[in-house]
Amino acid sequence: MNAHRDTRLPAFARLGLVAEILTDYTRVRRRLRAADLEAILESLRGRAGGGPSGNGASGSAYTAARLGRAVARTLALLPTDTRCLTQSLVLTSLLARRGIDSALVLGVTTQSGFEAHAWLECGGRPVLPSGGSRFSRLVEL
Repeated sequence: MNAHRDTRLPAFARLGLVAEILTDYTRVRRRLRAADLEAILESLRGRAGGGPSGNGASGSAYTAARLGRAVARTLALLPTDTRCLTQSLVLTSLLARRGIDSALVLGVTTQSGFEAHAWLECGGRPVLPSGGSRFSRLVEL
C-alpha cells in the first residue's frame, strides 16, 4: 500500500497552497510580458544558469504530481489565461521553492494544423498533461 495515497492537507494548508499558487500565477503573468522564457525560468528557479537536472526521488515525484494537480485545479477556476505554459511556469516556481528540479518541455504537432504545447517533467516523467504521443518534443528547458 502506498503511504502517500490517503494523505490530505488540512484546510488551512490547502488555503495556503492556493494563495501560493495565485501569488506565483500573478508573478508569472507579469514576467511573461517583460522577459524571454529562459530568463523567466532562471528567475523562477532562483539560480543563475539553472537547468533541469530532473532529480527523481519517489517523494519528489509524488510531491510534484500532487502540486501539479493543485495548480491545474486552482488555475482552472480563474477567468483568465491559464494555458499550459502558464501552468508549467507556476508549477516550476512551486517545485523550485521545495528544492525539486523540473524540466519545461515544449512540443509541437502539425496533425491538424500547427499546435504547440508545454508541460513539466520531473525525473523524466510528466507532472502536467503532456498530450501523450500527439506532441513531438521540440525543446527541454
